[in-house]
Parts: sequence; structure tokens; C-alpha cells
Amino acid sequence: MTSGCACQAAEEKDIPYAQLDEVIARYKGEAAVIITILQDVQELLGYIPKQSIAYLAEKLHVSPAKIYGIVTFYAQFRLAPIGKYNLMVCEGTACHVNGAKALTRAISEELNIAGGETTGDGLFTMERVACVGCCSLAPVVVVDGEAHANMTPARVRQLIGQLREKEQHSQGVQAAKEVQ
Repeated sequence: MTSGCACQAAEEKDIPYAQLDEVIARYKGEAAVIITILQDVQELLGYIPKQSIAYLAEKLHVSPAKIYGIVTFYAQFRLAPIGKYNLMVCEGTACHVNGAKALTRAISEELNIAGGETTGDGLFTMERVACVGCCSLAPVVVVDGEAHANMTPARVRQLIGQLREKEQHSQGVQAAKEVQ
């Protein structure tokens, strides 16, 4: 693996290099499909770990700067893991005029995070997005691909409460299974 890259400054994470090799092999190691390879890596890992960039660059015979440039240019890529529940607040025109800022503020207050941040327990991430294509339902918050329509600060707090309850319930079920 190439050393000396600033993108390796982060603490080493257990990167499944064998799985990365499988992704690269699927595309015959062609640098022309870097974006597709990065999409597959992100699908596999949930994000693009900074320390994997040098490895991918070496395998694809490109500079780490080229891969880092792609990852930071396209909004679809993430350099940090997201929470189990990704709260995407639409800030498109229809959502904006119907109260998206109040939703963002409510989520920030409820979870103590800003846009692009994840809660310390790894449960929630809040993303502010340009448009989710549900303008007639504005304002909208999308969680796990499900659009929650006509949201208000109170309804977004209720949604977060429901997700927390769901998580507590699943943890209780898991603990009960472990006891058996």
C-alpha cells in the first residue's frame, strides 16, 4: 500500500481489502470506471474510508489525489460513516418555503447535531439535501428511502422518538435472544 498520503492520517479502520479487490476485479481494474468502483465500495462499507483511498489508487494506477478529488467533488460520496437512520431534510424550493429550516432546527435541537453530522451513538445522521422530488408533499424528511410528508417540528421530533423506540425495542429483542 502506498504510504505518505495525507488521506491515511485517520486512524486505521479494519478495511476488508479482499472485498475491495473483488470490487476492483469486477471492473478489470480499469481506472475509467473509478466512479462506479467508488459507488460499489461505498455500498459495501457505507462510506469511503480515507485510508482506503491510497489502496484503491495503487490498484487502479492513479494518484490518491485523483480519487480524493472525485470523492470530494460528488455529493453522493461520504468520507465518514453515517448513522443507522439518515434523516435527509429536503431544502428544495417547495420545502424551503414550507418550513424546511424549522425542521433542520428541530432535528439539530433534538439530536444535538448539525447538517452532515452523526450522533455520538451512531444512530442518527442529518443531511440537508437540495431536493428529493416530493414537492407536493413539502416539507419532506426522508428516512431509509421513505418520504415523510408535510412535516412540522413537532412531527419530526415524534419521528425521532419513534425511531429511538424502535431501536430500543430491537436492542431488547436482541438481548433476550442472547440470554436464551
